[in-house]
Amino acid sequence: MSYLWFKALHVAAVIAWMGGLFVLSVTYARLVAIPGPRDAATQAMIATVRLWDGRVTAPAMVLTWAIGILLAVQGGLFSAPWLSAKLLFVLLLSALHGVLSGRLRRLGDDAGQTPPAAFRHAGVFVLAAVLVIAILVVVKPF
Repeated sequence: MSYLWFKALHVAAVIAWMGGLFVLSVTYARLVAIPGPRDAATQAMIATVRLWDGRVTAPAMVLTWAIGILLAVQGGLFSAPWLSAKLLFVLLLSALHGVLSGRLRRLGDDAGQTPPAAFRHAGVFVLAAVLVIAILVVVKPF
């Protein structure tokens, strides 16, 4: 397969991953806003988001990393400073994905648990990180 095919697959995987990460962020923010024990409908929503995360979002993240590394190797880009900056943001997004997935799993297992509010604005970080990554990839400012 050619470089452009891998690039197209990388972009598609990124879109799937970021879409799922937004869903995780919004779900988590909603759970922070709900006081007290959660009802059966909310628990079912958590189960649905967890299922989507396990079947789509997490595999898309792995595919994003794998194809991204392949593209960097094929293009000889590991010495490019913009790629180092991009990888920092991708690493932060990966860590956020892991944290939100883990917290959602714990919340799904215990309907009475109150989620910590620390990550209620995670969606804003995701949006900002995507913007920075797009600028780094397209503009290559350094």
